[in-house]
Amino acid sequence: MKNKLTKKGLREAGQGYLFMSPTLFVLLTFILGPIIYAIFLAFNKVQLLGAVNYDFVGFQNFVRLVDDSRAHIALWNTAKYVFIVVPVQTFLALVLAASLNAGLKGEKFFRIIYFLPTLTSSAVLTLIFMWMYNQNGLINKIFETVGLPTYNWIGDPSIALNSIMIMNIWSTAPFFMVIYLAALQGIPDSLYEAADLDGANAIQKFFFITVPNLRPVTSFVVIMGIIGTFQLFDQSYIFSGGSGGPNNSTLTVVLLIYQYAFKNLGTMGYAAALAFALAVIILAATLLQRRFSKEENF
Repeated sequence: MKNKLTKKGLREAGQGYLFMSPTLFVLLTFILGPIIYAIFLAFNKVQLLGAVNYDFVGFQNFVRLVDDSRAHIALWNTAKYVFIVVPVQTFLALVLAASLNAGLKGEKFFRIIYFLPTLTSSAVLTLIFMWMYNQNGLINKIFETVGLPTYNWIGDPSIALNSIMIMNIWSTAPFFMVIYLAALQGIPDSLYEAADLDGANAIQKFFFITVPNLRPVTSFVVIMGIIGTFQLFDQSYIFSGGSGGPNNSTLTVVLLIYQYAFKNLGTMGYAAALAFALAVIILAATLLQRRFSKEENF
């Protein structure tokens, strides 16, 4: 009887793995395989064009990160982008969701309007903002009309990264707004009714009822924001034409990885080391955020 059960269990397990085999094949080929290969490249000096050559260099690619000034600039730009964009887009998404959930007139219309930027291709959106940011573009024309100073949004190193921040906050906040909207439906109305009886105003209800009840959702939104912002590439690439300019002001870690991997010969291994270091940074930032959110819940 025991042998029969064992054979039956093995047969069922085999059938299960057979059904999972297409998914396992995709995971191994397109996810786990490239990750393992990238880690392998990080410890080698690689020449992939022409005759493929691997020269094991140990930790030299990682040691090179310490002396690479462009890597330091890219990391600083990326960190500044993350620390500004993530809190602002999270707070804006929460405020938009709370305002739309308040039962205002035209609520459905505004939901559609707010969500439209999320549906737009990132490349198309960047080109639209580049036209708006042009020295003779829409934004400067509006500033001239109302008597405000105009800016060289794309060509000024002190403003270029801020221009990308504004565009991304405007385009990503609506996506997180929808997540918050769904979560707001789960907050009991009795909490707000009790607050009304106690004489609480709208601001007090927002900070003492809405915000605490949305902590798990806020944790998810922040983690997704951290992962997304650390991987900034396409907007920076299009804005600068792939150079990270002006004066490296829009150079991000992912853009630098692209430059070393595909524009400089013999630096594919160093690019893989950069990618591995970025993955570790993202993992550490995510774990720290989860740690802080758990402490808040306790």
